Amino acid sequence: MTNNDKAAAAVSRRSFLRRGGAIAGGAAASTLVAAPAVLAQSPLTLKMQTSWPASDIWQTMAQQYVDRVQAMSGDRIKIDLLPAGAVVGAFQVMDGVSDGVIDIAHSVSAYWYGKNKAASLFGTGPVFGGDPTNMLSWFYQGGGRELYRELTQDQMGLNVVGLMAFPMPAQPFGWFKNPINGVADIQGMKYRTVGLAADLLQSMGMSVAQLPGGEIVAAMERGVIDAFEFNNPSSDMRFGAQDVAKNYYLGSYHQASEAFEFLFNRDVMDDLEPDLRAILEHGVEAVSTYNTAYALDNYSADLLKLRDEAGVTIQKTPQDILQAQLDAWSEMIATLEADETIKKILDSQRDWVKRTVYYELLDKPDYTLAYEHFFPGELKI
Repeated sequence: MTNNDKAAAAVSRRSFLRRGGAIAGGAAASTLVAAPAVLAQSPLTLKMQTSWPASDIWQTMAQQYVDRVQAMSGDRIKIDLLPAGAVVGAFQVMDGVSDGVIDIAHSVSAYWYGKNKAASLFGTGPVFGGDPTNMLSWFYQGGGRELYRELTQDQMGLNVVGLMAFPMPAQPFGWFKNPINGVADIQGMKYRTVGLAADLLQSMGMSVAQLPGGEIVAAMERGVIDAFEFNNPSSDMRFGAQDVAKNYYLGSYHQASEAFEFLFNRDVMDDLEPDLRAILEHGVEAVSTYNTAYALDNYSADLLKLRDEAGVTIQKTPQDILQAQLDAWSEMIATLEADETIKKILDSQRDWVKRTVYYELLDKPDYTLAYEHFFPGELKI
């Protein structure tokens, strides 16, 4: 599609949205238009693409958003949900939305950090002590949303509106063909990850490749990579991680506070009726809660399947590696903060975490103690 084609498509869509709004407004004001005629109007159809294969659990979680939007809008909004590659590549959804090739995307900010490393701070940045729920709260209450808008719209000139949802459990360090006991065991290892985590682990001696989830198993089979992480037991199991490696290490600081990124074309959002825009935006908040419950149910069940049915050895990431990750983050921060935008975002995150996690840690009881009291012997790792 040429730039002229994109511009024409955007104008056409804006004209359609305005006509739809005018029709709806006229119908409400006029006693000459019967209610059945209003109900019979064609819904606004929006095109939404994800960064996930059709078989991934995250595609199901994106569908949960679609279902809620359509229900809340009384089918005034229909969303055509597409998997990665249907219109643009998994890592190209930001450009696709900004250019108007797609209206909405469901992805993660680390996938476009090649445009600006600050993108990774909205999900795969340094871990100051805040868990995923805490960092999603920073986005909505600690200034993160405005900083994201400044980065995408003001600084980068992208034609998008972005929102975050679903505080993902900390990502496993991942899948390894052989057991690892410390930093020495990962030196020179070819490893898949994304975002600033790639820089982090590169600095720790790994050779990092950034690949979409759908390409990971094939890369392992061809020897392009020796180990990898993607995100969670359900996604990993669905694309066959257990067929190419048997050592699975949980709990890591490389991506410990990520969230889904919902991207909307700014022109589409600006031209919507206020109630429809509110449904699209608040639908993100609504599905975040449901995604969280759905993930907890599926991730935990699939982890047991990997252990009990696929013969996967599940372990915690060695403490030596966790400490090395924190040390590596500290070194990276000193370099990253030479960028004024990155420093502004990191300052905001540190201020938020220092205050809110102080409260959380003092208030939080030892849940491990309670679990072991009622389920003795279950924690075998």
